[in-house]
Parts: sequence; structure tokens; C-alpha cells
Amino acid sequence: MKMNKLKYNILGLLCAALGMMSLASCTDEPSSENFYTFTGEMASDYLKNRSQYSEFKEIVERAGLMDLLATYGHYTCFVPSNDAVNQYLRERGKSSVNDLTDQDCDTIARTHLVNNMYTTFEMSQDRLPTANMLGRFIATSAGLDENENAVIILEGLSKIYFELQDDSVENGVMQPIDRVIEKSNNYISDLLRDNPKISTFYNALLATKVVDQVMKVEDETYDRTKYPKYYYRSHIWSEVAWVPDTKKYGFTAFVEPDDVLESKYGIAKGDIKGLYDLACTLYDPVYPDDVNKPGHSFENLTDSINPLHRFMQYHFLTRYTAGTSDLTPLDVQAGKLQGVAFGFDEKLINPSDWFQTLLPHTMIKVDKVTVPEYIGPSIKGERYVNRRYDDTYKIPGAHIDATIESDVIHDGLNGHYYYVDDIVAFSYDVQNKVQNARIRMDFSSVFPEVMTNGLRFEGNYLQDDAQGTPDDSATPKNGRNYYFPLGYLDGVTFSNCSVVLRRPHCNFWSWQGDEWNLFGDYDFTFRLPPIPYSGDWQVRLGFCAIETRGVMQVYFDGVPQGIPLDMTKYLNSDLYIGDRFVTDETAATYDKMTDEEKAEEQKLLKNLGAYRSPRSTYHFPASGDANYFVGNERTYRRILCQTYMDATKDHYIRFRVASDGKQGNNNEFMLDYLELVPKSVYGVDSDGEMEDDL
Repeated sequence: MKMNKLKYNILGLLCAALGMMSLASCTDEPSSENFYTFTGEMASDYLKNRSQYSEFKEIVERAGLMDLLATYGHYTCFVPSNDAVNQYLRERGKSSVNDLTDQDCDTIARTHLVNNMYTTFEMSQDRLPTANMLGRFIATSAGLDENENAVIILEGLSKIYFELQDDSVENGVMQPIDRVIEKSNNYISDLLRDNPKISTFYNALLATKVVDQVMKVEDETYDRTKYPKYYYRSHIWSEVAWVPDTKKYGFTAFVEPDDVLESKYGIAKGDIKGLYDLACTLYDPVYPDDVNKPGHSFENLTDSINPLHRFMQYHFLTRYTAGTSDLTPLDVQAGKLQGVAFGFDEKLINPSDWFQTLLPHTMIKVDKVTVPEYIGPSIKGERYVNRRYDDTYKIPGAHIDATIESDVIHDGLNGHYYYVDDIVAFSYDVQNKVQNARIRMDFSSVFPEVMTNGLRFEGNYLQDDAQGTPDDSATPKNGRNYYFPLGYLDGVTFSNCSVVLRRPHCNFWSWQGDEWNLFGDYDFTFRLPPIPYSGDWQVRLGFCAIETRGVMQVYFDGVPQGIPLDMTKYLNSDLYIGDRFVTDETAATYDKMTDEEKAEEQKLLKNLGAYRSPRSTYHFPASGDANYFVGNERTYRRILCQTYMDATKDHYIRFRVASDGKQGNNNEFMLDYLELVPKSVYGVDSDGEMEDDL
């Protein structure tokens, strides 16, 4: 599959047409200083005052939402014209809105309403950043209308009228559209079944019965009303957290279309035996002990050790992603860093993320290609599965197609799928070359529930809340923080504490802006993400040391590891290297060090159980330059353990409070990001050599 280059031309036209506008999403009270022009109308007035939207007005009234649109807030309203509503009704054999039930009206209205303000300029990803009022994400793509105007298309069909787009009201942005937006309520398995372009993949899904593993939707026993708001103080900020509204389950699939399997591997459409034979060539070198077992044969495709069964499992992530923008960290939509992944220096490192799959003890790596000297045959800015293209290896990976099709549906109730242009497999090369690397994960990536339930990158990262009284309204202006009841996060147990996810802030010393805090006399255990192969590994924790934090003891698989970690100690303290560490948030001082000086310092810190922060990570003021973590004495990585790890087993890290009393803010403990580092990376001990500092 080739990338649709028309997309870039259209996006260029959109940017040219709207380039003079400033970004102002996620605001609440209207301001004359931004690019919105306010008319005194509310969204409700807009619908009432324009006869061409009378049908949708009636739907909103039947849904009981007109009063909501009459209040101050921050809404995007996609407004189908009367022609669009009538077409929708005709396709269902109905003659008027009166033929719809109140439930129908509620579904239609909430599908078209988003509790955030977005102009077409801000619809640069393949899905809207905020879910609609039904908790579903609206797919967006660039296209042309009948007059060759560059427009945004929703769900592959509904165009925003060029001449009417971005019509602002006092409490939001109105986006008139030419088709009613619909979201499928089918399971991901149904979507795969209904697509004739991927019949071989789907038939293999049935034959192996892996389809049975992607049927979960939601834990209906979960009741958020049982849990009150949680008020806490993190560093100098008084904040409030809510439990998640839902506990959904979700899946993401990477699918090879029939034409890819046939053209690249000679597998004819529907040839399950051919796909099985291919799976054997890929998985037998990884699992050699299983080759002669009965479950390996073509007659036992449902067995857990069967190569085709493993092949199909590995195609599914155990989380829901609504668009390719979810597969790598959020692209910033403001200031000098617009279009750059949050917290990544894209000239130094590709923005990437790691995700667990249905195949036990495996992960998939997804890269957005950005580093200029290592683009190779890839397309800059596009995303790839299991790619490693550097001085050591030239493995291009499989390209992920972001195309939003009008003839088939990719997004369902419990999952989303993408086409890929080559095989996705946990092959020998993936295990021993691509993933034989430092695995760095934000803690919001470690737990699948966070992404599936839309909690990652919540709110407006450009705005801080007041330091005094927290905003605990039903819809806080800048977004929510969350805390998690026991049992919500799979593989996590804890007692005597609260587990809080703080929403992203661009100016916080937190990678990708968000952070996890533990409060109380905590005893917190979580399952580590899987490693690709057995061997000696380091487990590291990235965090920001602050005087309001506490001390904890770490355990690996129940065994205590070294001295307690004191989160009040900086790298320029006597515990580490004292005044030899020079603070410089621009990283200029560090960059002036010679390679020998850097290697000497890294070796000294490593012996003390610590590393500087990566050179590629930073935070930023809303419209300013990056402040690099590597030059800050508070942001660093601590080695939690260095030990042999068996890749076929689950491993656990336990944090137990070791503070003297209620230290700082109730023993506040920060989890920012996790690193799993093989000996091939960390085991550099020769003079003048060092682990790369990216």
C-alpha cells in the first residue's frame, strides 16, 4: 500500500488557508484575543436562528440537550443540514424526525457533540483529540469538496462545508456538515468479517479461535458512583481526581490485506495452510522446543503453541486506539513545537511506544519516523510496526496505513484495525534485533486500561489549574485527573494508598506531561511489561525529585533491592555527585562535555544506581523553547534492580513506603516512566565508552 500523497497536499492547503489563526482549543470563557469571532449567540441560538438546521434542532431538543448548549462551556457541534438529516431518514425508511425514538435522537445528538472547541485547523490527526458525548472518537481526514476546496471529512463520508466551517459562538465552534455522522456499534470481529479485502486474515482468526479473545467490551459491574472525588496535594498543587467513568476493554489489530499476502508471500486469498506455513517459518526459530509437539501441527490450529495461533494473537494489542495518532505520543498543537511529539526531540529520536499483545509475554513497538539520517525507505512522519533503522540494523518494519475508508468501517465498539503493508510477527529478528534495545514506556502506556478508556492526554496541557482551590466542577475547565480503585488496573495490587494519574501539563518536569502519584502508607505492586528474551536486564524508574516527596523500598519478584529510593535527593546532592552536577535546563553545559567526560560521569552515576535523564526528553512553556531534562538535577533515572529475567514468566515490581512518618505530601511518590534495559545496552564498562544518552 502506498501512502496517499494527496493528504499532504490537502493539509498544506488547509494550513495555508488557516495559517493566520492562533490555536485556542480547550478554552472555557471566550476571549477577544484569540481567533474566534463571537457574535453573542450560544450554540443553542445558532440552531434556533437558522432554518436550514431545523431538523437537527428538533433532534437536539428531543434529546434534552438544548439547555446544555445554552450554557457556557467549550463545545464543538457538528451540525448536519436538513438535507443531510432527510437523507439519513430516507436510508432508514423514515419520513420525518417524528419517526425517530427519543433514544435515537439522544444517540444522534451526542454523536455530533464534543465537549471541547476545535477548528478545522486543529483536526490534523486521523481522529478528533476528544471523544464525543457518547465516548467515541470521530475519524477525521483531509479531502476536497465538489469545488476543489480543501475540507475535513468525518468518518470518511461527512464533509464540513468549506464556506461555513469554524463558525464561532459564545460557547463553542459550529461545524456544518453534509452527512449525518454515524459510529458503528459492531465488535472489532464483526468489522473484520465484513471487509472483503482481508478475508484470509479473518478466516485464520476463526480457524485459530483467536476471535474468541477479542469479544470483551465493558465491565458492567463497575460503578463509578461508588467512589467520591479525591482531594490531594502534589508538590505545590492542590488538585482533585475522579475515578474513570467506565471500565471498557478494547483491542487494536494490524491486518495484512489479501493483496499484500499474495503479492509478497504468494499466499492466495483464503489459503489458511499457506499462512500457517509462513507462520512456521517465523515462529519456529523463536519457539524451537515446541516444533515437535502435537499442538504445532496444522490440525491443531487452536492450540496455544500453534504457530498460526501465535501469529494471529500477535496482531492484536490489548488496548483500544482510535487512530494512528494514539500509537505514538501526542503531537503538540501549539507554539514553537507544533507538530512535534510531546517531550521528544525528533531530531535525535523517533517518537515511539510499546504495547502488549494477545500473544503472552510479547510486545509490539510503534515508531513515528522523524530522525533525518535514519529515514531510509520510510516516509517521514508515518508510523511503523517493529522498525529498527540505524547504524546497526536496517529493518524497515511494516507501515501502518492511516487511511479512513468510506466503503468499510475500521472503528467499532471494542476495537480498531489498521492495514499494514508487510507481515507483523514476533520473529527472530524482531526478538533479537528490533527489540534488543532499551524499552522506555510512559506509565500511562504500561497500563492498557488508561488508553482504552480515553484517560491518556486528558484535558488542556497548555493550562495549569489554580494552586489554591481545585476545580471540582462536573466538567473542569482544563480537564480531569484520575485515581484508580483496586482491581481497575490489571496486574496491579495495592493497599493503604491512593493511585493518581495527573493529567498532562506542558511545563511540568514530567515526560509527556503526565505523571502517576502514590499517596499514603503505600504498598504498591505492578506487573512489568514483557521483555523479548531471557537474560540480564536493568529496570529503571524515571522521575522528578522534589522536597515534598518521600522514600520507598523496591522489591523485584518479592525480593528487596538495594537501599531505599529517596525522592527528595537531587543529582547534585551528596548522595550522588554533589556540585559536580551543573544545572542547565537548555542542556548546553552537558553538550559541552567531551565524550570522555560524559562516559566518566555516567560510569560514576551508574555505580551509584542512577543515570541522568535522556538527552532527547524535555518539557516546555506553552509557546516557548524546550527545557531539557538532561540538564536538570531533579530529573533522573534510578536503577530499581539489575537481575536475570525469564521472558516466559511474569515479573513484578513492588514499592513499599519507607518514609519516616507522613513525609512531604503524605509520602508522595512519583512514577513518570519505566525503562527495561538489556545487558547489550547497559553493559558498557570500558574506559571512554558509554550507553547512548538518548
